[in-house]
Parts: sequence; structure tokens; C-alpha cells
Amino acid sequence: MIETYAFARAGLLGNPSDGYFGRTIALIARNFRARVLLYPSARLEIKASKADLPIFESLDDLYATTRWRGYYGGIRILQALIVRFMDYCRGQGVELENRNFTIEYESTIPLRLGMGGSSSIITAALRALCQYYGVEIPKPIQARLVLETETRELGVPAGPQDRVIQVYEGVVYMNFDRALMEGRGYGEYESLDPSLMENVYLAYRTSLSEGTEVFHSNVRERWNRRDPDVVDAMKRWGDIAAEGREALVTRDRARLNRLIDENFDLRTRIYDVGQGNLDMVTAARRAGASSNFAGSGGAVVGLYEDEAMFRRLQEEMKPLGVLVVKPRIT
Repeated sequence: MIETYAFARAGLLGNPSDGYFGRTIALIARNFRARVLLYPSARLEIKASKADLPIFESLDDLYATTRWRGYYGGIRILQALIVRFMDYCRGQGVELENRNFTIEYESTIPLRLGMGGSSSIITAALRALCQYYGVEIPKPIQARLVLETETRELGVPAGPQDRVIQVYEGVVYMNFDRALMEGRGYGEYESLDPSLMENVYLAYRTSLSEGTEVFHSNVRERWNRRDPDVVDAMKRWGDIAAEGREALVTRDRARLNRLIDENFDLRTRIYDVGQGNLDMVTAARRAGASSNFAGSGGAVVGLYEDEAMFRRLQEEMKPLGVLVVKPRIT
């Protein structure tokens, strides 16, 4: 039996410029993980998890469950990954041995909170497939295959950041330069020393998710028509990530805190950020911490100074139904 894992992630800086040839910094949070089991079987079977079963206790249960986890479980993304994996192997002239398997998954990553829940399942499953068939795939190509599983196979709009950090793990600075992305299909990815990430917190909603910002779907269209506000924002987010890398390396925490706050403040000028998300950021800053979206909404990440501030963070977040944790990066 093959057992593989992939972990939740938090985007610290540069998000959401990863889908627009920008730069980002992200980190892994091992507090939450997706787990995949793969083992030989007579038939090829993708086992359903609880998220895939259309069984509910009541109408209220159906409503609450759907609002929390969405309309789809993991079966379709595992099936899409297997197709993408086969296409890649065929394109590389790799002949896969004709032997079936059963694959199953479970996840503790909070759903629909921008912490990479779907991509973690795909990443863990890709690791299992590579082990089972003895296929070695370079890390940047692994990240690209995970992304293509969602974008090419399922038609889900997504950027590369989540997949890169979940493949590489630790802390990664990513440069999605247009020439690199369009030329070879992946950017430049630099692993940073995790010890540079001192006193990082991750806070996430335990109540029903608000989902992605309402305005999110319109940003791509505005980008395509070269809306100057969106173009300038994407460039600035990329610059924020580059400046954040320098601040991390030089341990300039004051500058890093300013950049984290600027990243979110700029987002409010481009996106229609929900009130629940604004409340989370406001509460974090009221406690004295910096705060930025960890993803598309529902979770925030930033820096705190000491244990007293961390306790204030917890106290400020509790009335909002928000938990605060210290992400385990290594």
C-alpha cells in the first residue's frame, strides 16, 4: 500500500498575481493535510469519501454541507488527474505497466477557505501514482500537471501558486515571468529558509465559508482588456513579493509587516471583498498583527510579535468564529 500526503498552504505575499505573470511567496501549513492511499486491485477504482456521498440527514444538513464543501467531492479531480498523468506519460514515451489499483483519499484541510484543499488532494495523488508506476517527474512539471488537472481537464480557473508550494513545500518565492511561463510552462521557484518565517499565524473561519470575492470572476476580463487599475495592481503585487523576499532574507520584520498589510489593502481596491473577510483582517490588525488573505478569502495570514500578541489575536478572532493557529512549516 502506498500512502502519500500533501499539505495546506498560505499565500503570504504577491497573491493573486500568480495567474497574471507576477511573483508570490507562500508557505506550507502541515497542521492540515490531504492523505491518499493507493494499492493494487483487480479493477481500477476511485473510492468515494464522505465529501462524495449524496447522503444527508435533512434539508438543513444538505444546505449547510453544500455551502461548506461545495457541489463536488474528490472523485472527479482524481479521475481528471489520472487522465492528465497518462497524457503526460504518453507524451514522454513512458509506457505504464498494465496493472490496476484502488485509490482513496481523505482531507483535514478546511474547505473553501483558500488553503489549497483541492490541489492538495491532486498533489498527494500524483505522488502516489508516480510511486506506483515508478515514474519520476521533475518538481516544476509536477506543479504544472496539478494545475492542468484543474484548468485543462475540469475548466476550473486557477493560478499556479498553490500547486508550486504544495509540491516544493517549506517556503517558496515564485517568479511567474511571462516569457518563462509561455516558453517552458513554469517559472523560477526558489526555496527559502523556513527559519526566516518567525511568528507567523494563520487564521481561518470555522463557520460557513463566504467563498471567493464576488468580483473575482471579472478580474480576468478586466486584465484581458488591459484595464490600467488591474494591470498596475498585478505589477505592484509582484513587486511586493520581490520586496518581501528581500525583507525576509534581511530579517526586516517592520518592512515585511508593511508589505503584508499593503498586499491586502490593494486587494480591496480591485476586488469586492466580503464583510466577513474584512472583519477578520480588521480584528487581526486591532490585535497589532499584520494581515493578508491566505488565498481567496476565508483565511488570513500575517505576523505577530510575541505570545501576548498571539493571545490577543485569538481573543479578537473568537467572536467571529475564527480559529488562529501557528502553521507548522517543517
